[in-house]
Amino acid sequence: MRKVFSKPEKWKVYRRRIIAEMDNLGVSSLGLVVLLSLFMGAVICLQTATNIDSPLIPMSLVGYATRESVILELSPTMLSLILAGKVGSSIASEIGSMRVTEQIDALDIMGVNSASYLILPKLIAALVFFPFLIIISMILGIVGGYIVSVGTGILETQDYISGIHMEFKFFHVLYALIKTLFFAAIITSVSAYHGYTVKGGALQVGKSSTQGVVSSSVLILIFNYLLTQVMLI
Repeated sequence: MRKVFSKPEKWKVYRRRIIAEMDNLGVSSLGLVVLLSLFMGAVICLQTATNIDSPLIPMSLVGYATRESVILELSPTMLSLILAGKVGSSIASEIGSMRVTEQIDALDIMGVNSASYLILPKLIAALVFFPFLIIISMILGIVGGYIVSVGTGILETQDYISGIHMEFKFFHVLYALIKTLFFAAIITSVSAYHGYTVKGGALQVGKSSTQGVVSSSVLILIFNYLLTQVMLI
């Protein structure tokens, strides 16, 4: 880790790599985030509405429950787990392939700090871009619920909108973004570590990629519990 955070030799090169990694890790995941977020919000809205069978419970609670579920848990945690599979495996495979083909050894021989050169741009790109993805996911999750309310007529659209505005707390958005920063750091650093330290051939690269995804997912769940305990309880 000390090698990763050492001062870069050429900031211009690192800036280009950070922008490239934002495109590789973030922009390429945008389509998946849009699709999942719309359907997650739609399903939460549909399930909540169908499970309210008492006339004493206002239907505006459907909008409230959808908003809170999306902001507090589904967008930051579920999407981070999915990104751990997509982005984490990509990072571990890329760096692992460079290790077994001795490209990393070549960088070290040329005097390049390979750990910093390969891992730091990915880490910065994820820390910058993942919160942006989660904000998009929150908005689209709520929009997904709105589409259900309009398209199915299972509840009045005005009730859904009224629930969305009910007792909104900006701190919940801040809490979700803080969780996302922790998850972004976990996904990139754990996956990069498994790829950077792999030994052997192509088979070991595949195993290290799987180990990176599993380790990242377990750590995300543990940190999700700890951060919730510290920030919301």
